[in-house]
Amino acid sequence: MKLSLQLFFIFFIVQLSAQTKEFTYEYQFISDSTDQKDISKEIMILNVGKERSYYYSLDKYISDSTINAESKKGLMVMPLPYKISEMDIKDLNNKKISFETKVGDAKYNVEQNVDLKWNLSNEFDKILNYKVQKATTEFGGRTWIAWFAKDIPIQDGPYKFYGLPGLILKIEDKTASHQFVLKGIKNTKGPFEYPYRKDESRETKLGYEAYIKTYFQNRADPTAYLVGRIPDQRDAEGNFRTGEQIIREQKKFMLEQITKDNNIIEIDILKNKGRSKK
Repeated sequence: MKLSLQLFFIFFIVQLSAQTKEFTYEYQFISDSTDQKDISKEIMILNVGKERSYYYSLDKYISDSTINAESKKGLMVMPLPYKISEMDIKDLNNKKISFETKVGDAKYNVEQNVDLKWNLSNEFDKILNYKVQKATTEFGGRTWIAWFAKDIPIQDGPYKFYGLPGLILKIEDKTASHQFVLKGIKNTKGPFEYPYRKDESRETKLGYEAYIKTYFQNRADPTAYLVGRIPDQRDAEGNFRTGEQIIREQKKFMLEQITKDNNIIEIDILKNKGRSKK
């Protein structure tokens, strides 16, 4: 009987240690600073494991999972729509942050130095019945106001925010351009694995300064990777167009969208014109 109880507790401890916490956030953001009424929303997931945490778009996760499932059946499906393609990964033991993102048709893994200096306040509130405390920090050219819960002893939060003595339940910048609010918590079993798409190219490790340079090159010419890859063709109405014409039209459209993408979360990237952040 004692042996059975010991085995039960060993099994229980192993199962508990294998669990990860999954936190669901609603991310609201204003992409165009000249149009404050145009507010976008995306449901984001923060998976916190024993050694790493992963922060990603739920819609992208569903899209990639669907594509993988259908590809196993020999079927091809178009990606489902999502707004946020970047996934942020924190090494919890070494306090290192990296992110996976696409620029053009290339996928990169970039390590970034994020050293947050928090100022704790004596202001308190409640979010999802948790007592939360206020804290502020500077990051990415913005002043951030966070509310964290000591009752959830996880020094993590959405996006690249971490380092408070409790989970960040809400954080927004002073201009209210970007806001993250916790909406739900659940336990999951086993280590987290992202469903990477089989049809995507393998990611390339890139230094942060090199990534910023690539980022600006893409903003200047977002169709550079398409040159020579679009054949001449006729549209649905039978009109003939060369590949160069198609690329020019696509470039014009994409540059218009980039012009409206002037209020990115790490706004100092645009303000500094790509100079590395210290």
